[in-house]
Amino acid sequence: MVRNGIDNLEPYAHLLKGKRLGLITSPTGLTHDFVSTIEILHERFHLAAMFSPEHGVRGDQDAGGLVDAYVDPITGVPVYSLYRKDSKRLTPEMLDQVDMVVYDIQDVGTRYYTFIYTMLYALEDCAKAGKPFVVLDRVDPLDGVTVEGNVLKPGYLSFVGNYPLAVRYGLTAGEVAAMANGEMGWNAELHVVRCAGWERGMLFPDTGRTWVHPSMGIPRFETALLYPGTCLFEGTNLSEGRGTTFPFEMIGAPYIEPEKLADAMNRRQLPGVRFRPVYFKPTASKHQGERCGGVQLYVTDVRELKPLETGVTLLDTIRRMFPEFAFLPPIKEGSRPFIDLLCGDRLYRDEAFDLPAALEQFRQESRAFEERKRSYHLY
Repeated sequence: MVRNGIDNLEPYAHLLKGKRLGLITSPTGLTHDFVSTIEILHERFHLAAMFSPEHGVRGDQDAGGLVDAYVDPITGVPVYSLYRKDSKRLTPEMLDQVDMVVYDIQDVGTRYYTFIYTMLYALEDCAKAGKPFVVLDRVDPLDGVTVEGNVLKPGYLSFVGNYPLAVRYGLTAGEVAAMANGEMGWNAELHVVRCAGWERGMLFPDTGRTWVHPSMGIPRFETALLYPGTCLFEGTNLSEGRGTTFPFEMIGAPYIEPEKLADAMNRRQLPGVRFRPVYFKPTASKHQGERCGGVQLYVTDVRELKPLETGVTLLDTIRRMFPEFAFLPPIKEGSRPFIDLLCGDRLYRDEAFDLPAALEQFRQESRAFEERKRSYHLY
């Protein structure tokens, strides 16, 4: 079995001893035998504070739900929010309570997923404050080799894309931290507690580990694998499957004709995926309580699947087939439409969008990112 950083803590224990530790974690912060990182740091070291990302340190907050400061009822340790309305940063007051910040959250290897920016914000804040930062590394479930999609462009920074990564970037959280620390010149005192037994070509099922969903929207490995492509529908008037038992695996809207769409997508013979016509009624989020038609995506070959290209092709097909399709307006006045923030560009909204040209551009940017990231590989 592959071991994550928390499973390999002993050789690094000297870094933590005698320090007031601040921990950024979530329910995925677990050893291979399901002991929480919170419990380990609280019992073995001095856990002085916890810092809560989106969804909360114990996973009790909804997606997008703001988290307030509170005292953890199990450990008695104060918990401070890194998902506030006015900021997602560590404040000087928070950092005054700790000597070192430790990060342990399972990433999903996709640029839109917000935990990675919680980590990078905290790394930068620690660099400015002169506080050491420790990443308890975890495997990239989408492997450490495959890169897909375009790289985030300047001017499109947001909490779903705050660093110039490819959409599927093929790096562990520790490697992303090392890359940003080097490229941004933060010069933080960064320590990465490495995984053991992980090889870059491994997808999550190859690791022998049990999948623990990193958020309610990513219940299965197959969901995480499709997410680089299907998350794009969050920027449209289609349901991305939230409020169903298959988020990011079912896509639809009241105006979609399922059989027509499934047939059009299957005729494309995209590698590693098949499309089934479905009807569903979301219990939450977009089109709550409405009957939607759409497709369910089935992964038939985890290594052949190109999730970003699949998602972009599905989006382009729907846009051409159904005139009711629309991109959502900006969340607030003066901001960019959410699809632009997901894309890291305004490319998808271009009326002259050319699918083959866009996919070739993405492949070129992916190849350049592959070269750029290589010097930060730890495995």
